[in-house]
Amino acid sequence: MLFGTPFSSLGVPCGPSRVALFDSYPIGTGLAVGMDSGFWVGNFGGLQDGVALLTNAQLFSNIGTPTDGLRPVVRIPIRNITFVSQ
Repeated sequence: MLFGTPFSSLGVPCGPSRVALFDSYPIGTGLAVGMDSGFWVGNFGGLQDGVALLTNAQLFSNIGTPTDGLRPVVRIPIRNITFVSQ
């Protein structure tokens, strides 16, 4: 019998389905990664220590307006991700 929240191979409490969102994207692919408060648009930089890395990324509000300038690297906790699209 298992207790508690399942952990992915990255050590974060989330289902494998969230990590699998990134399985088909090679490094450098342009992605939009959503969270509750908005979404980031940038280039996929990989997965590391329970976070998804985006390079040259910009944050947008849920209505699509930019809320911040370009950032060279953004670390997004996998447990906070609601969607990934190319």
